[in-house]
Amino acid sequence: MSVDTEPAAAPAPAAQISKVQLSLSTAAARNLATTTKSEPQMQGISSRWLLRKLPWVHTPGGVYRVNRRLSYVVGDGRVTFVKSGSKVQVIPAELAELPLLHGFDDPIALGALADRFVQKEYEPGQVIVHSGKKADHVYLIAHGKVEKVGTGKYGDETLLGRLGDGDTFGGQVLAGLDGKWDFTARAATAVTVLSLPHTAYQAVAEQHEQLRDHVRGRRANGHRRATNKSGEAAIDLSAGHFGEAILPGAFADYELKPREYELSVAQTVLKVHSRVADLYNQPMNQTQQQLRLTVQELRERQEYELVNNPEFGLLNNTDYDQRIQTHSGPPTPDDFDDLISMRRGTQYIFAHPRAIAAFGKECNKRGLPLGHAEVDGHHIPSWRGIPILPCGKIPISDQQSSSIFAIRTGENNEGVIGLYQTGLPDEVEPGLNCRFMGIDEKAIISYLVSTYYSAAVLVPDAIGILENVEVRPRA
Repeated sequence: MSVDTEPAAAPAPAAQISKVQLSLSTAAARNLATTTKSEPQMQGISSRWLLRKLPWVHTPGGVYRVNRRLSYVVGDGRVTFVKSGSKVQVIPAELAELPLLHGFDDPIALGALADRFVQKEYEPGQVIVHSGKKADHVYLIAHGKVEKVGTGKYGDETLLGRLGDGDTFGGQVLAGLDGKWDFTARAATAVTVLSLPHTAYQAVAEQHEQLRDHVRGRRANGHRRATNKSGEAAIDLSAGHFGEAILPGAFADYELKPREYELSVAQTVLKVHSRVADLYNQPMNQTQQQLRLTVQELRERQEYELVNNPEFGLLNNTDYDQRIQTHSGPPTPDDFDDLISMRRGTQYIFAHPRAIAAFGKECNKRGLPLGHAEVDGHHIPSWRGIPILPCGKIPISDQQSSSIFAIRTGENNEGVIGLYQTGLPDEVEPGLNCRFMGIDEKAIISYLVSTYYSAAVLVPDAIGILENVEVRPRA
């Protein structure tokens, strides 16, 4: 038997969507609303720890003179080379970095001397000079690392130091002294050196009398007075004597030509159209916002110059005796200990953030905890209680190597100081001013924004650099 059934009705929709707008849309409503706006943001602003931690000294005359005790150059300078294929040559004028050639500027004689250098290659572990052997060559390190090895108290081997690109040793050979090497120089990596035998120097000196006379004069002046361990002219003293002993006479000699630091400048012309300045100033003043961003960019450039400027930048203004090489490549705790031990009262260590990360990895490998210090309310990584502050202005080379520097700051501490001048006309911030320049025929208002600054190293050991620090490239 069949049963007739009716077809099932279609289910009703849960909600009926109206195609007719029943209220004002949010897009249209925004036309009557006041939006909440942020100030213009700037991604390029960094922490600028160097600017914040340097003590800034007012320089009303625009020039700061660093007076020091007279010192004699006893170490070797650093020279520059040119490379053509596998051939390396020293730039003749750079030979004046050698202490006995300092101040000598005859291009013909220096060129003849540069042509006498012979290029040599050494593999890791090979000995360049042996301790106790006759010192009769000048060596210039074009590339690689060299270890200076001596003999310890009990006859064991001890590491005296490391030399890197541009360093030299054996400069005293030019004086004709019949001496011997007091250390062994050994290649730590593949090394390229240029060597000059004393006989080759003599041949050039015989043809250029001014060269011979200059070296003799430098040798005589450099040894006319005893020096202390820092190379300064010694002050004769008497101690532990009894009775009516005759006391030595003494005086502290000064440098005759002390270094002077002139304030440098970073400037730009800020341009604002008068229509913008007149009509579009609510809720934020357009001119003030333009000036705020411009000041931030000038401060960033100021910190960059304090690090990299060829005249007063800290990386270029550090004494060669205050530069050391890493033990293995990446920055290790041993490297940091060596860097700190080079001066009294190290206050800050500055490094690129990637170099700080590389140091942290080396600490992790050794199971050493990385300390922390509180600086201006921030928890900063530290080593031996010394804050390690990030500074992205320290460059990283194409070979993924960088530098780390440790400093002592302050005038009373004979450290590193920043220089500026306050009380400038139309000053916006200390050492930075904004001056109205006028309105041109296009109704554009111009403002000259300037900041004046420099940095001075009061004594050489106020700053030291760990060079050729290897950082791993980002994955």
